[in-house]
Amino acid sequence: MAKAVTIKVKLVSSADTGFYYVTKKNSRTMTDKLSKKKYDPIAKKHVEFRESKIK
Repeated sequence: MAKAVTIKVKLVSSADTGFYYVTKKNSRTMTDKLSKKKYDPIAKKHVEFRESKIK
């Protein structure tokens, strides 16, 4: 069976609140680390979220 193209990644808040989002990314086309600005409800503002592995 073939390996899946899309993988699940965890986007961790850079505000160190412990809040995270789970999203999918295409591992073949997006080889670099994913980084997005999203809302952190604990910090109550938009902050940078960076990719980390799901354990």
